[in-house]
Amino acid sequence: MRIMRNFAGWLIILTLTSTMAWANVKPVKFDPARNRLIAYMLSHQLPAQHFSHVPFDDALSEKAFALYLRQLDPRKRFLLQSDVDELGAFADHIDDELRRGRIVLPDAGMQILNDRIRQVKAMLGPIMNKGFDPERKEYIESDPKKISWTKSREELADRWRKVLKLQVLDEYLNDLDKAKKKKNTKEKKEKKRTSITAGPTWEKALATVRERNLHYLDRLLKESRQDHYNRYFDAVARAFDPHTNYLPPTSKEDFDIHMSGSLEGIGALLREDDGHIKVVRIIPGSAAERQGQLQAEDTILSVAEKDGKPIDINDMRIREAVSYIRGPKGTEVILTVRKPDGVKQVIPIVRDVVKIEETYVKSTLLTGHRGEKVGYIKIPSFYRDFNAPRDGRSGRNVTDDTRRALVELKKKGISGLILDLRNDGGGALTDAVDISGLFLPGGPVVQVKNFQGMMRVLEDGDINVVYGGPLIVLVNQFSASASEILAAALQDYGRAIIIGGEHTHGKGTVQALIDLNRNLPLFHLKKYDDLGALKVTIQKFYRITGGSTQYKGVEPDIVAPSMLDYLKTGEKYMDNSLPWDTVQAVDYEPWQGFSFDVNAARKLAEGWIAKNKKFQEIKELSEKAKQRREKTKVADFLAGMERERAEAEKAREEATAAGLIDPGLDNDQNGQKEKKSLLEEMKNDPFVGVGLLLMDHASALRRSTDTNR
Repeated sequence: MRIMRNFAGWLIILTLTSTMAWANVKPVKFDPARNRLIAYMLSHQLPAQHFSHVPFDDALSEKAFALYLRQLDPRKRFLLQSDVDELGAFADHIDDELRRGRIVLPDAGMQILNDRIRQVKAMLGPIMNKGFDPERKEYIESDPKKISWTKSREELADRWRKVLKLQVLDEYLNDLDKAKKKKNTKEKKEKKRTSITAGPTWEKALATVRERNLHYLDRLLKESRQDHYNRYFDAVARAFDPHTNYLPPTSKEDFDIHMSGSLEGIGALLREDDGHIKVVRIIPGSAAERQGQLQAEDTILSVAEKDGKPIDINDMRIREAVSYIRGPKGTEVILTVRKPDGVKQVIPIVRDVVKIEETYVKSTLLTGHRGEKVGYIKIPSFYRDFNAPRDGRSGRNVTDDTRRALVELKKKGISGLILDLRNDGGGALTDAVDISGLFLPGGPVVQVKNFQGMMRVLEDGDINVVYGGPLIVLVNQFSASASEILAAALQDYGRAIIIGGEHTHGKGTVQALIDLNRNLPLFHLKKYDDLGALKVTIQKFYRITGGSTQYKGVEPDIVAPSMLDYLKTGEKYMDNSLPWDTVQAVDYEPWQGFSFDVNAARKLAEGWIAKNKKFQEIKELSEKAKQRREKTKVADFLAGMERERAEAEKAREEATAAGLIDPGLDNDQNGQKEKKSLLEEMKNDPFVGVGLLLMDHASALRRSTDTNR
């Protein structure tokens, strides 16, 4: 075996995949002793400080190995089955390897991978020179989990032939679309179709794909030995749970980018996922949010400056992808993305700074179906300026802003309130507790268990209730963390009725940063370069009823169809996520004021939803999107690709026409579009419509205060 021959006498090894990404990282000189020290510290600190306290044993080693293999060759385009078998011999020995500080896998994996990359590079010329038959009916599986590793170099070459053919056809059709927009003549298009492989558009597509892939392969070969070790260490960390990571040394600026989730220029939090760059969240008030088309779960395929060549960022590390996406305010970046249902879309975004005012609480007055005044408050995030007290400033926070909005709405004589937590990714835990206190007369809100097993109950100590009338809370799959805590507390007290999709995100954990440089064993006197840091899950949230918000999230009282239904997003879909469990419930007094009869409200709402045209459109389009997502085999011939593109375009036109997706800005709007008022935005929102329906019937749906939920 190649590994045993080249690394005889060494023991076993591990895995990795870096979900972190930094720009402008100061290179660290490769130092075997430094890496042995990091390995030793990870093997001891992760089991000791992680919430789960799972032992670093063979089972955990195998989880780490699976992550390592996926980051090494995420789309199965380089390694052969024999390579995987060779590396797999070390899978259950990673724990021993780290403890002993004798690391082999990153070097072995790097050597095998680079050998295969060079072989693929040698294949590229002959494949491209031979050309492709655009009419030959073939299909290619786009989901790496559904394909096997190739068994021979011949099979690998054929996989690459299909991949390159797909890229050439895609490039060819893109160029035709551009030409069609400029010269919208049917005759021109038909002329090109009669002699595809002899035309200049086809030749241009061949040249572009050849150049792009040579650059891509060269980029992979330039990855340093330390890069491979860093991702190896990260795979070890992520075997504990998806929010535990090894962070290699980086500048403070880049660390802030990751922790704040705000990429300078567009305002999106990204992650590296199996060789792809995926959008995790769109920052409120950002250029991406204002443009409207980029959404969470989108995969960014390429990046281009206005009028520039697209840069393929598949299999690119985030630190490099970020360098292409970021840019000066006012410049335009063109993102080619693949939507979760497989549809490709080109999205132009004019880079800008985050409009801070757009991130704050918003409120408006709605009118019910029977003329009732209903208040509406949207909380985009649980923001708080923690530096303000230290700097002698008052600082702005979400609790005070929500309180002010409530007071103003009460002055207008509202008969009910809709609290919108959709797409709220969380924030300050203290505000989740404090905001619950605006609707409750004090009492426990959430339980927090730390990695030592100690329980702490966070309570609202204010007995004053700012608003005590009918309350409805809107959530979706992107409601996470602090927003889940607030929704869960209001649900458990019987204070509010929750409306949303089947579940919220399920992020019920807290992470802490451990600087490895501050935890050096005393007997290590040698000065090393920066060792980096660990982001470790140390706490878990539990509802006052005892169930965790982790994994399951909050299950709404009323479930309504959503355009997010087809997405597999949330904690339950993440690798190695911590499970749902329970602790002992705490004593609390159920809400004694107005409370909905949940069963009666559900029956009324479900009947209305079943007849509502907007919800029926949502259900139909979401089902179509789900079917497209599950259809992972894509056409690798011209007629098939044209058909799939036409179907995808029709689907997006239908969703846009129904008002279910944002059409976004076009190139003629210069980064600006008509600003709708909050009232106008909510007027046709079907989820708000359900809330207004229940408010109209609030008196009839009132639950007796002498019965508990």
